[in-house]
Amino acid sequence: MQEALLEGRKALAKGEIPVGAVVVLDGEIIGRGHNLRETEHNATAHAEIIALREAGKKLGTWRLTGAVLYVTLEPCPMCAGALVQARLERVVYGADDPKSGAAGSLLNIPQFPGWNHFVKITGGVLAEEATALLQEFFRERRKKKP
Repeated sequence: MQEALLEGRKALAKGEIPVGAVVVLDGEIIGRGHNLRETEHNATAHAEIIALREAGKKLGTWRLTGAVLYVTLEPCPMCAGALVQARLERVVYGADDPKSGAAGSLLNIPQFPGWNHFVKITGGVLAEEATALLQEFFRERRKKKP
């Protein structure tokens, strides 16, 4: 999770919402990502999607069976769906997202009944640090608005 927080800080330095993610398989980081929606003008450039894409390229497959995604913020519906599609073993996240969280807060897409694959969920890991990073971003953003 510390590595995901480092990725989140990279997003913060770029003026992006500071969400970071890493994909780990057998103790090795195989994918990294941080939010780049504003930078790339792309609604799908979420930290999780970028990290999954990198991991898939490294392994030469979209199936990330046995891998764990660490992310600083609870995944949104798009990202939670991608976790299921990638066949991840588990998602570990920091801060809950009560407004759009799709790994237990608002929805639970990774464990939706009827899916052919379920992703285990662990939330609240280093939540204070992840929340502080998000609060820093939004505090600065409010200062800039007239």
